[in-house]
Amino acid sequence: MRRLTGSKIVIATHNKGKLEEFAALLRPYGVEAVSAGDLGLPEPAETETSFAGNARIKARAAMRASGLIAVSDDSGLCVDALDGQPGVHTADWAGPDRDWNMAMRLVEEKLQAKGATTPEQRRAQFVCTLCVAWPDGEERIYEGRIPGTLAWPPRGRLGHGYDPVFVPDGETRSFAELAPEEKNRISHRAKALDKLVRDLF
Repeated sequence: MRRLTGSKIVIATHNKGKLEEFAALLRPYGVEAVSAGDLGLPEPAETETSFAGNARIKARAAMRASGLIAVSDDSGLCVDALDGQPGVHTADWAGPDRDWNMAMRLVEEKLQAKGATTPEQRRAQFVCTLCVAWPDGEERIYEGRIPGTLAWPPRGRLGHGYDPVFVPDGETRSFAELAPEEKNRISHRAKALDKLVRDLF
């Protein structure tokens, strides 16, 4: 059986928020996590049309460049009324400067254009797909999802990305209003990581 306990791994991201979430979630298992950004690794082009496909691209690139076991995360916001958009293009909607206020406005403008005003019409889910890639070529995929509704205007100053407009089911607060430890218990990333933990620890 594969195990990650006590390993040094590279998280295939240049996003500090994602690294902090991963490091906190993996720390209890004795895993030392560094990011691709910290190692100065280039970001590969994400050319696939699925979360799993893009997760594989990122994990393989980080593993080959660093020689370490790599864990990648391809995640995104899928809005029901927008036929699953932005989906795998979630980061692209923020533009090259990663302007998340612009991205959130774009989602809201498209929902308004659809006449989506009720909670039922504003259903969405965050999806996280993790890929673990070992230097010997083995790979494993884990997926987590959390459903919710989209709020407007944005609320809260915590989290990152679209967190200020996403209210998970069972909550009245947005992801950006939840303390990190609260979000880490219920998030799509936590659900995917829980599957990874049960498999690899």
